[in-house]
Amino acid sequence: MPPRATFPSLCILAGLGLAGSPASLAGDEIRFNRDVLPIFAEHCYTCHGPDKAGRKANLQLDRREEALAERKSGGHAILPGEAGESLLMQRIGSGDPDEVMPPPESGQQLTADQIETLRRWIDAGADYEPHWSFVPPDPVAPPKIAGAAHPVDRFVLARLEEEGIAPSPEAPRATLIRRVTLDLTGLPPTREEVDAFLEDTRPKAYDHLVDRLLASPHFGEKWARWWLDLAHYGDSDGIRLDNARPDAWRFREWVVDALNDDLPFDQFTIRQLAGDLLANASVSQRLATGFLRNTVSDRQTGNADPELGRVRQVVNRTSTVGAVWLGLTMECAECHDHKFDPVSQKDFFQLYAFFNGAEEMNINAPLPGEMEKHRPARRVYERKRAELIAPLATRLDEMQAEWEERMLWTERNPGADHAWGRAFELLVTSWGRGRGEGQFEGLMIIKTPPGQRSAQQKERLQDYFLKNGRVVAPEAFAKLKIVDLSKELETLAREVPPLSRAQAMTQLPEPPVTRIHLRGDFRRPGETVTPGTPAVLPPLKTETSATPTRLDLAKWLVSPNHPLTARVTVNRLWQELFGSGLVPTSDNLGTRGATPTHPDLLDWLATQFPERGWSLKEVLRVMVTSDTYRQSSDDRSALSSDGRTQQDPGNALLARQAKLRLSAEGVRDNALAVGGLLNPTVGGPSVRPPQPESVTRENTRNPWKADEGEARYRRGLYTFIQRLTPFVQFANFDLPGSTTACSRRERSNTPLQALNLLNDPAFVEAAHGLASRVCREVEADESARLEHAFVLALARRPSPEEAERLGRHLREQTALFETAPEAADTLAPDPFPDTSAAASAAWVTLASVLMNLHEFIHRE
Repeated sequence: MPPRATFPSLCILAGLGLAGSPASLAGDEIRFNRDVLPIFAEHCYTCHGPDKAGRKANLQLDRREEALAERKSGGHAILPGEAGESLLMQRIGSGDPDEVMPPPESGQQLTADQIETLRRWIDAGADYEPHWSFVPPDPVAPPKIAGAAHPVDRFVLARLEEEGIAPSPEAPRATLIRRVTLDLTGLPPTREEVDAFLEDTRPKAYDHLVDRLLASPHFGEKWARWWLDLAHYGDSDGIRLDNARPDAWRFREWVVDALNDDLPFDQFTIRQLAGDLLANASVSQRLATGFLRNTVSDRQTGNADPELGRVRQVVNRTSTVGAVWLGLTMECAECHDHKFDPVSQKDFFQLYAFFNGAEEMNINAPLPGEMEKHRPARRVYERKRAELIAPLATRLDEMQAEWEERMLWTERNPGADHAWGRAFELLVTSWGRGRGEGQFEGLMIIKTPPGQRSAQQKERLQDYFLKNGRVVAPEAFAKLKIVDLSKELETLAREVPPLSRAQAMTQLPEPPVTRIHLRGDFRRPGETVTPGTPAVLPPLKTETSATPTRLDLAKWLVSPNHPLTARVTVNRLWQELFGSGLVPTSDNLGTRGATPTHPDLLDWLATQFPERGWSLKEVLRVMVTSDTYRQSSDDRSALSSDGRTQQDPGNALLARQAKLRLSAEGVRDNALAVGGLLNPTVGGPSVRPPQPESVTRENTRNPWKADEGEARYRRGLYTFIQRLTPFVQFANFDLPGSTTACSRRERSNTPLQALNLLNDPAFVEAAHGLASRVCREVEADESARLEHAFVLALARRPSPEEAERLGRHLREQTALFETAPEAADTLAPDPFPDTSAAASAAWVTLASVLMNLHEFIHRE
């Protein structure tokens, strides 16, 4: 195994003022991963990397044996120990614009420092290293640091000591409770919780606080949003008509429950990718495969190509697994070999093959109490249905069998018969439309041998045939009055209390053959491939059959020697708590990704994760109980002991905590909670909060009908995600798109956000709620009320200066509203207890001021 990298990437070093000239590295050994790979990846691999089809001059620099091979024209691109004789260096240093590499038009010329780095590397022997992320992490003992007990702190302090930087002091206790409560539950602490923590003098008070938060049902809600970003969850199809998926929320609820139960991450993985393949799979295990149902789809009849839509879904599932568990840009290998990572197009389609045989279907997933009402009515329905069908049963079976046969023939012979082609298109595009059903579920049932179909599948297929199968025998349909029979059955079915449904996946009995799509075009099939995993990663072991299944794939992802899954996951957990991952490019741990800032800490966490039972809660507990997490987030003008300023402006060395703007949902949740409006109910269907008419009137195809009552005050997690027209307030605060996996949300700062916080009716209502709380919960004492408002909003007491400024603002606003009673009535139509109309309106404006503070929408 190559020696472990111990320095950040060149880009990080440059930010620290530690890189940029060979002289600064004069005493260091040149290392391939640290020093050379970033140069090759940035400047060379596009033309001379893993992608064979796009490779120029038949020169491959990512593999040592290829780079060192003798050229057909003579000489060696890289001759170890002889930089001056290496053709690579001659071309890089050439003054001839027709010879120099990279070519001038590429805009990728190397700096003198980079050329010197390559020269020193070649002279030293041109040793290569496997990329760090493809080497399984080894257990790492935390370094011994005087005065540091927590293992995380020992890794971090070791780096800080190397740079001569002292860590920041611990944040004030009020800051700590607000920080960790927001980070673990997504909600602010209550006044009572703040006071209790500040008064708790036990040595383990903070640890007890963390235990309480990890046990909160709101933990699952907060961290479900993290996972749903990766799953690119949505409540609608996302194409053209963007039809609603009324059952999508069942997967979201499964995620919330799984996280609250601390379902081990290996099982969390297996159930989402292959829950339907587990022995005697339960409804919950099958429902978990709703993870794979978050692809966009087009269930509209017309000119849509059903196979194109299906292929896009399988490609998306393949890319999503690569992004979520491997932290690699697998999608780059769909059309050609990856230009930077050792992932071939064949690797991509071997992974694709796992999902090519998986088909969408919706399952009965009854909610509590539904079965008790459903069973007796269902028995009556089945008896009456049989009586209605009995006189025509034989003839119906014959016609349906012919219809199914012709449907399968039409699939194999597209365009051969217009009438049947139209009927086939209707089957695959409109099956269950409006109910969020799987697009190809009807076709999947037809492909299943009759003896292997469930009773529900038989009944649903027969219902569809009775309603849409007249093409098989129009005259017989009319003579037998089958349309009337279909209507009678529909009326009868409405007498049965329905069972709730859930989106899931199932395995086709005969999976289609998978072929590589030449240049990514499914209409140009290439080499046949079978399910498999990238060759650069550990081999896949099959347990279930000769042909690997999704279950084998899921188990492989969480196998003990897998180098990526644990690293990728703990890195993203760290990112949620510190603003940036130990690998800053949390979406890419491949060649073009950043090098870890603390590689040993990353590997320690990655090995601890499975050792601690794959418990997300345990890993989070380790992180938030560290002194590193508990540091102050205050900016420091001088980070080093010798007074050098801005030695680490990006905080890569973790000498302080980060101030993080709350998520789009978190900003609104925080306001609703502080305003006393939040509906804390956990779980349930998606809701539609009010939006401005200027927004809703533009979307006539999918009208946004706002919910009434307490539903409008649900947490942002439960807001309906209309993919093409998302909730505009969240979009303004950087809600990510929901068509591909998102591992890092952007955090912008725009004037539109400020206008939202000031004028959006939701935030005005929350400000009114906060003002009302303050005046109801505290007697008419200005200073006491000011302090209460401040603690409710920011979880800390105001400084004397802050209290004085707020008091002055309150009095000025009161005086203004006394001269404008109509304005006061608008903000506070019903004056608060022991408060005049003008003073009530002034309290609303003061509450709005607090809710517009930087500190309010950030966690410190």
